[in-house]
Amino acid sequence: MAVEGGLKCVKFLLFFFNFLFWLCGLALIVLGVLVQVAVHNTPAIKNAASSATPLTLIVVGVIIFFISFFGCCGAWKENHCMVTTFAVLLSFIIIIEIGTAIAGYVFRGKLSNIVHTGLKEMVNSYKNSTVDFRKSMDKLQEDLKCCGANSSSDWANFATDHQSVPDSCCKNVTVDCGEGNMKNANVVYQEGCQRAVEDLLKKNILWVIVAALVIAFLQIMGIVFACMLMRGIRSGYEVM
Repeated sequence: MAVEGGLKCVKFLLFFFNFLFWLCGLALIVLGVLVQVAVHNTPAIKNAASSATPLTLIVVGVIIFFISFFGCCGAWKENHCMVTTFAVLLSFIIIIEIGTAIAGYVFRGKLSNIVHTGLKEMVNSYKNSTVDFRKSMDKLQEDLKCCGANSSSDWANFATDHQSVPDSCCKNVTVDCGEGNMKNANVVYQEGCQRAVEDLLKKNILWVIVAALVIAFLQIMGIVFACMLMRGIRSGYEVM
């Protein structure tokens, strides 16, 4: 009787954990979308690999969303095949999530070079680019309160006097405020945008890594409960 009671407890725990997985899947989708938006709204990031982590997280979230529903049905109906399939699929998801966390960590290490290269290209292409491109660079500098990639000196070729910067570099943006004021710290931001962009992206990537590892840990517990329930069903115990 104690064994049956224990299995009944495992059944409801598995059902409860699957409900948590369902919420985690939803959370992963939302988090992945937010990080993806943050990456794409940062024009300095052009490397396609930068989108791999949030996109993987979104895909994993969608899969978890449906697998958790499948696991709930298997636990409630005490179906050995469904519970087994759930445990196997969840194991694959855990491997993917750990891979996502590793990919995110590796990307953080390469972030400095990617951002530096992207910002340099944007500065060099600014004058001959489209209006939308210039607006995105201006918005980046205004929002992050910075100028150029490393410093305001990156805009040395912006004008023939080699002393002017885009107006978006100004602390108080007005028409022609950047003209001749490249080195004027009272008017123009002197610090480049690289550090600010890196900090912004690292913060988002860190949330991805933490979310993936925490949810993977919870899923391992779910697999343990699933295995216990499978063993009970296979042994012929009456869970209910």
